[in-house]
Amino acid sequence: MIPNGIAPVDQLWRAIRRETERVRASDPVFGASLSATILNHANFGSAVSHQIGEQLGKSPADRRRFGCLAREAFAASPDLIDAASRDLQSIAVHDPATTALLPPLLNFKGYVALQAWRVSNWLWRERRSDLALLLQSLSSDQLQISIHPTASIGTSVFLDHATGIIIGAFAVIGDEVTILQNVTIGRKHSAPDRAPKIGRGVLLSAGSSILGNVSVGDFAKVGAGALVEHDVPAGCTAVGVPARLTNCPEQVSV
Repeated sequence: MIPNGIAPVDQLWRAIRRETERVRASDPVFGASLSATILNHANFGSAVSHQIGEQLGKSPADRRRFGCLAREAFAASPDLIDAASRDLQSIAVHDPATTALLPPLLNFKGYVALQAWRVSNWLWRERRSDLALLLQSLSSDQLQISIHPTASIGTSVFLDHATGIIIGAFAVIGDEVTILQNVTIGRKHSAPDRAPKIGRGVLLSAGSSILGNVSVGDFAKVGAGALVEHDVPAGCTAVGVPARLTNCPEQVSV
């Protein structure tokens, strides 16, 4: 674990390799599999690419193909590697179930799905839309997480217990957002400007739905099972169906 904030990618990679060596020494059975996943890779981007290929590919050839595709994206756009680093470190900081870096990298499908989306978004911006949509489809099939390539997602984002998450076209999600299982973020109409906008530090609890041209302000919370079809001001909590506001800062009129 790296204390005190977000570390550079190279420092993160050294920390992951140290964790890997400790695990290999303490558990030879599990450790035997760590060469292919971690130790055989020269850098963090290569290791993440391997995980994307392993999780999305249905055959050895597909796994190699999608791993190579992720490496291509990371080489062309190094900011994707920085985003992947921030996402991983955010999990280690905020998830009470783990304080290490290796378990979420290897075992948290929400983390892999988010990095696969980053590759699909890059493909979309490169006008390779068919391949971008293929990655979305594979993520939906293999990982039960569907994120449209046209969505916009910040960094230090955590998809927790990630099953049944749908993030639709043109949705905007800020930094440091946590999204739990069975959350839907989608449009009511076809226009791009009708998609939800989720601010920084927002918590979207299990089973919640945020639909239409709505904004959820910074550090707001959406309760489990809530249906949000109107704006949620910064710092407020939205609960119920339809959602009502509670626990708002004093300056916000509920």
